Amino acid sequence: MHTLERTQRLPITIEEAWDFFSSPKNLKVITPPYMGFNIKSGGESPMYAGMLIKYTVTPLLGIPMKWVTEITHVEDKKFFVDEQRVGPYAIWHHEHHFRAIPNGVEMTDIVNYKLPLGIIGEWLEPIIVKHKVQEIFEYRNVKMLELFGEYK
Repeated sequence: MHTLERTQRLPITIEEAWDFFSSPKNLKVITPPYMGFNIKSGGESPMYAGMLIKYTVTPLLGIPMKWVTEITHVEDKKFFVDEQRVGPYAIWHHEHHFRAIPNGVEMTDIVNYKLPLGIIGEWLEPIIVKHKVQEIFEYRNVKMLELFGEYK
């Protein structure tokens, strides 16, 4: 199992952060364009535990893939968890945590993932996948700064 953890502080209220991140339609805004991220169904209503969201993504070589995530846990303005049900990973478990801080919000993402294909997947992880996952979250951090400004 592999883990990526990222924390970002923004000069917005916890309510603003929650409203933005708990809306599946905003995922496209914070995902690199080359990922070809498109919601096919499930992103129309407010988030709830048990919600299924179906996407297409093109993570490598422009090859479209189906991705289905389930929102498994939601605690309003504190955290939510999405887990892959169909997609490129053997396991994808993504925790989104929110905490009010003076003059802003601190958001922490914890992603635990495992690749399919056993030893081949483990071989590919440090060569391709680790860098792609990091790149996606770096893009997201930059995008959030563009949208909401820098925390001071």
